[in-house]
Amino acid sequence: MAEVVIVPDAAHAGVLVADEIMHLITRRPDAVLGVATGSTPLPVYEALRERVRDLDVSRLRAFALDEYVGIDPDHPESYRNVIRREVVEPLGFDPARVRVPSGALDGIETAGDAYEAAIAAAGGIDLQILGIGTDGHIGFNEPGSSFASRTRVKTLTQQTREDNARFFDSIDDVPEHCITQGLGTILAARHLVLLAIGEGKAEAVAGAVEGPVTASVPGSAIQLHPHVTVVVDEAAASALRFADYYRYAWAHKPAWQGL
Repeated sequence: MAEVVIVPDAAHAGVLVADEIMHLITRRPDAVLGVATGSTPLPVYEALRERVRDLDVSRLRAFALDEYVGIDPDHPESYRNVIRREVVEPLGFDPARVRVPSGALDGIETAGDAYEAAIAAAGGIDLQILGIGTDGHIGFNEPGSSFASRTRVKTLTQQTREDNARFFDSIDDVPEHCITQGLGTILAARHLVLLAIGEGKAEAVAGAVEGPVTASVPGSAIQLHPHVTVVVDEAAASALRFADYYRYAWAHKPAWQGL
């Protein structure tokens, strides 16, 4: 069972996860982070800004979960730009050590294999930050994705495009395809940290944490991982059957165990 931590709000979630990342960096200055985009991880990056201010992060490496296929690299919502804007520049990471899968049409057939090779060459991902979609997707692994899948091109569902339309002028501007780390790639990370905020994510969280392990809810793949931390606010936890137990377990967890 994944460890579920229920916090009052997004800010508390950000601080909790940022502190865990700081512990990782302290132990391993050349740690490999898996970074996600979207609104959910923003409080983590905001909390990290204060914590890394006086820390040498020049040796850190990072890999993004996904990218739109065919998007103009200069588009403000290309994930390459989002990661640069929200992670690389504010946290002072070395841009040369932060990778985003290539969504360029030229070479897209082999882009997934190239990204897998880069992750392997870095020694694998130590801590992977994840969000979850309203349909239960993690990364851009839509319902039906194989648990053994690796980085590859996927077609986005209409629901995902509608959810992401808020970042574009209209849904017509949201790309139809993406390149994403596969569920098998995600499960290879040494520690998964999934965040969810708001009532709109409650059913997805319940399905991922407490439902059957099924490709129909890609997030349920986290149940197969030996070290998973799910950090949710009260609203996102509202559909969890065992919420009281999660609160009790967190309150009585030995401090030395961390997340």
